[in-house]
Amino acid sequence: MPKTLDQDIAAGFAGIALGHVAREYPHKLDHVMEGDADVLPPRVLHPAFFGSFDWHSCVHGWWTLLTLRRHYPAMDEASAITALAEETFTSEKLGAELAYLDRPLARGFERPYGWGWLLYLHLEATRHADRNWAARLEPLARRFAAMLGAYLERLTYPITVGTHFNTAFALILAHEWALRFDPALATGIAEWTRATFAARRDYRGWEPGGDEFLSPALTAALLMARIETPESFARWFDAFLPVDGLLGEGFAPAHVSDRSDGKIAHLDGLNLSRGWCLRGIAKAIGKGPRIDRLRSLANLHLDAALPHVAGDYMGEHWLASFALLAMLEECA
Repeated sequence: MPKTLDQDIAAGFAGIALGHVAREYPHKLDHVMEGDADVLPPRVLHPAFFGSFDWHSCVHGWWTLLTLRRHYPAMDEASAITALAEETFTSEKLGAELAYLDRPLARGFERPYGWGWLLYLHLEATRHADRNWAARLEPLARRFAAMLGAYLERLTYPITVGTHFNTAFALILAHEWALRFDPALATGIAEWTRATFAARRDYRGWEPGGDEFLSPALTAALLMARIETPESFARWFDAFLPVDGLLGEGFAPAHVSDRSDGKIAHLDGLNLSRGWCLRGIAKAIGKGPRIDRLRSLANLHLDAALPHVAGDYMGEHWLASFALLAMLEECA
């Protein structure tokens, strides 16, 4: 499968996402119940983002759809995306999503993965000037941004796992949003990132874990790349992942033994997100002897995962978003 975006791939990804962002079941809720009255179906709890197996996947499924609509407005699927977005991004439905955050036990709802993706969705919505989706999404984005800022003030240590709790991944997405909409949050993210990762050296962590879809090392590196100058980042990266360390040993694509197992299927996402990170890191460094190695590794990972974006629903409801991140990183 090609590793750069074209209209045929865009149409395929759009078809996949259109098939799940409004598919309610099966569904895995992130929902704390305080009594019988809280036992409600996903479409009632989350009238905008009830599909795609879980809330965060629905959010980034919508990011995928809007991004593809912008890049290929003439594709047949674009009109279906527009119609469904008009039906979904209403003030009433998004108001209900905002009100959900007022629940006393919703403080940690989708933190931080879903927060980062919602901000990224809002940022993408601002690029669709023919519609007012961004204005409708902005109150929800602003709430999550405020929650993220408060969270960073009390987050003493980064969460460096390869799943949804990974701090660096959410901050990569949030930082791009904040550069445009919240300079104070952008500064806070940059300061927190330097305080947390700038002194890290010679990474020797054990990767991958059996259910990871993110690389703890590479997400931290890409976050540093987003906030530092190319020269400063290149020096840091050489010390963080030295040639004779984990990166030099191969960083081989992960093997996926069972794509019907939702957790094991995460490893297809790991290969895609590694490809995205490696491309972004290479772009940030810009030149030097490591660039070819980084790009080659990125392509190996994408080759391993792109054929499996569609297939079993356990991967299909979310993998296209990560494939799209990697493809856009190459052409940005």
